[in-house]
Formats: sequence, structure tokens, C-alpha cells
Amino acid sequence: MIRRLLARLELASVLERHDPSLVLASYSAVNAGISLAVMAALAHFSHAPFLFPSLGPTAFLLFYTPTVPSASPRNSVYGHLIGVLAGYFALTVTGLRDTPPDLTDITWARLWASAVALGLTCGLMPLFGVAHPPAAATTLIVALGLLRTPLQLTVVMIAVVLLVAQGLLVNRLAGVAYPWWRPPPPAAPLPAPASGGVRGSGS
Repeated sequence: MIRRLLARLELASVLERHDPSLVLASYSAVNAGISLAVMAALAHFSHAPFLFPSLGPTAFLLFYTPTVPSASPRNSVYGHLIGVLAGYFALTVTGLRDTPPDLTDITWARLWASAVALGLTCGLMPLFGVAHPPAAATTLIVALGLLRTPLQLTVVMIAVVLLVAQGLLVNRLAGVAYPWWRPPPPAAPLPAPASGGVRGSGS
């Protein structure tokens, strides 16, 4: 019975019976909302920062475009990790690790911290092949001092892993070919057809 229920809930079969744009919009909205509600509940009961802005775009990628490389577990986790480390490095070199945030007064030190963090994140993600656009927001959250202590940044990464685990579970149950870790390699291009010209008889 459970197997039949899951078969009826598979995204591909639902898309065959209903308007695809409405199905995909509903799938993205419901699952992203539930996933972030879980993170909000964790934040509420633990009083730890399990909910922060860049989780939103990650959830959108996980449930609206789950098969693109940037939504894979590897890119999601490593992308945010690069963002966190780059942001913390920028805070350290600018002497802002213990400075509370003030978004109404961006000092020169804060300007440099933000520029260094974002530059490193946007450079290192392509370098290591783990592009994940929401991580660019994570690094600014850190560089602006909104989340800056080692404990807070550890919670940020735990939240990312938990969100990706939810995405993996939901997408797999829905029959989506969501990767277990790294994105599948791009399909090799088809070979060009051989020339069909017939060599004429020599004179």
C-alpha cells in the first residue's frame, strides 16, 4: 500500500496528470516552506541560528531546480562552507570578529571585510567546482557580523547539512533524480555525423 501511495506521489506521474507549471510551483512552495519551518522550529527550541536568510535560496534550488549542479549536496554544502570560511577570514584580517553589526553605519573596515569575503567566495567556488549562488549571501551575513562566532558558524553549517538532507529525502521520495552527493557529469556531446559525400570516380 505504501509503495502504491509513493508511486502516485512521484513527481513525474503527477506532472502527467496536471499542469506542469502549477505542479512544480506547488512542489517548490510546499517543500521549501516545510523545510524552513523545520529549521525555524529548531532555532526556536535551541535558541541557535538554524534559520538565516541564505537558506531561502538554497531551499528554492533544492526543490525547484533539484537536478542542476548548483543544487547538488556537494555544491550546497561546500559552497556554504567556502562562504562561511571566507567571511570569517575577512572578519579576522579586518579586526571585526568582536564587532557587533551595524547596517546603518558601514565603516571602511566593514566595507573591506565584505569585499574580501565576497571576492574569495565568488573566486573559490568556481575554482573548486562547487558553485552555489546562495553561498554568496552566507559570506555577506558573516562579513557584516550578523553571525560571526565559531559556535554560530558551526550551527550555520549544521543547518545547511540538515536542509540538504531534507531535500535529498523529499526529492528521492518524489522520484526526482536528485544526486546522492556530487552532480552527474555533463552528457558527452553526440559525435558529428560523418560526411555523406560520395567520392567521385577519378578521371
